Amino acid sequence: MKQQYRQIPAAVLAVLTALSLTACGSGGADSKESTANDAAQSESTPKTPQVAQPENFDTYVSNTVVSTGNNAVIRNAEHVTYRAWIPVEEAGKLDYCFYFSNTIDSTWDDGSENYAGMSGGSYTIERASIADAGTEFDANVTPENSTPVTFDGAASKEVSPDETFWSDPVSFDVPEGHYLLWEWTLNGTEIPAIRMSNMTYAYADKGDDKGYLYTNEIPLPVLFGADRDVKTRIVTLGDSVTQGCQTTDFACQFWAAQTLEQLGAEDYSLWNVGLGYARATDCALDGDWLERAVAGADLITVAFGTNDIISGPYGGSGHATAEEIENAVRTITKRCTDAGVKTILWNSPPFDLAEELDAVRTDYNAQVESIAADCGAAYFDAATLLADPQDAAKTVYGQHPNDAGGTVLADALVEEIQTLLGSAT
Repeated sequence: MKQQYRQIPAAVLAVLTALSLTACGSGGADSKESTANDAAQSESTPKTPQVAQPENFDTYVSNTVVSTGNNAVIRNAEHVTYRAWIPVEEAGKLDYCFYFSNTIDSTWDDGSENYAGMSGGSYTIERASIADAGTEFDANVTPENSTPVTFDGAASKEVSPDETFWSDPVSFDVPEGHYLLWEWTLNGTEIPAIRMSNMTYAYADKGDDKGYLYTNEIPLPVLFGADRDVKTRIVTLGDSVTQGCQTTDFACQFWAAQTLEQLGAEDYSLWNVGLGYARATDCALDGDWLERAVAGADLITVAFGTNDIISGPYGGSGHATAEEIENAVRTITKRCTDAGVKTILWNSPPFDLAEELDAVRTDYNAQVESIAADCGAAYFDAATLLADPQDAAKTVYGQHPNDAGGTVLADALVEEIQTLLGSAT
């Protein structure tokens, strides 16, 4: 799953780095009061989850550690072509199938841009394809072996608000060390997207003769699924710490990627559904985000807290209380364990919070082990692993764990996973 990376110009890298510092959420410890009004809050009332063909998740498992999901929205796309360079977990010829959701999974900032449960708009997929993008990044690469991705046998598809759907299966060969290039052209409004935050290369061509330009916000499938024979499907569910924000750009050194690297993609798949700025209260709405995570998991990690503490639930009046976070996390954890999914519940790591906010984190963390026990989950003490030994409220590896912090987390988590699965060596 290792890739080779081409150096990009320093000026471009500086821009991308600046974007990554703000794109993951929780960029600082200052509080932000929600400005969402009651009408907007009512629109986010959870809908009955409609997971399309849940049995497909048994066949098509994630084939990339790069996070997927919807924490952004494209207000208007007029025949825009998007490209994403996707590092694959298992190379070679596989049958692929891609899953899509036209609903926003999680709230961004105060919810004025988008919020959990927000419906996507009506849009058209004019065409979609996958291709071999080679071993190095080139924004304007001419794809090799470009292969159409179709929908019910058609090259295009009209997508309705809140629709969930799968592509048709397509067989494709990604050589070892090569990227899978996802490319599609969309036309419409209010299209759910992900803030990629330099997890991988993402570009868009708006048809204005400027060619492909970097975009942090890109609509993508929420599962890059492949028919792979694995023993355990791992899903990592959480916020920007799970997504991998502020690790080395494009290098897949966040803890989820390192965890799969250690476990081995031959026996495991890892589906990263961590989203920057996400809250437990978003996930506890039990929309498609949580439903598909449960459907696609034999083992799941649940890691929330920071954004609940700083921003509070969408439509609320500010910071969540420890009890509010506990209630949301109990809902998520019980949903996972009730479905028979082996669940590892994290406590909330330090984030250099103001004293009054760290008190909320401390109060919540005091309950996490009992939440795990009550729900039949395993408990993972991420906070101790990441905290300054001299001051438990302070970070050692940065507010979003850097590459070294990712290694510390992965080392401990692999041991926990092997113990939980009865495969410790």
